[in-house]
Amino acid sequence: MTAVAKSASPASSPMRPGGPSALSERLIENQDRFLRFLEQRVGSRQTAEEILQDAFVRFFEKGGELRDGELVVAWFYRILRNAIIDHYRKKSVEHRVMDAVAAESATQVEPDDALMEQTCSCVVQLLETLKPEYAEAIRRIELESVSVSDFAAEAKISPNNAAVRLHRARQSLRSQTVALCGAGTSSGCEDCSC
Repeated sequence: MTAVAKSASPASSPMRPGGPSALSERLIENQDRFLRFLEQRVGSRQTAEEILQDAFVRFFEKGGELRDGELVVAWFYRILRNAIIDHYRKKSVEHRVMDAVAAESATQVEPDDALMEQTCSCVVQLLETLKPEYAEAIRRIELESVSVSDFAAEAKISPNNAAVRLHRARQSLRSQTVALCGAGTSSGCEDCSC
């Protein structure tokens, strides 16, 4: 027997009953149960499959945290419960952002054509100084009156991402306008002398 074989501990052997291979097999045997458990709580087979996939990744990343004597299936259900909580937290954040965008859109009054013509052309030119994705968001949503959800579909991003992009684009444009025209531009560019 070589020195390497003598020094290998039984705990590190993948063939022992509680080793990594046996634990993985135990989880795979219960995959259908896990999927049903998730689907009942999130209401979507696809979402359940995504959560389960992420949970398996977490297991393989943190499998070493399993305490002696702890049942792997019970431990994995704990991972799944935490994943469900994370899923609903993320959905909650997305809903809050979409509600804020909807509320902002509902309170905005359509400007009349005369005011639009009065708007400083230099601000439109400032779009070219923004990141391309920010300039496109301002151009499509603000200037061409495309809805946030339609813009999201065009850009192949989520509506939440589109709303965040629009918010950041507005902030960036505001900063560029102040840098070019001065701090007194917060009231608008109706009497622009640029």
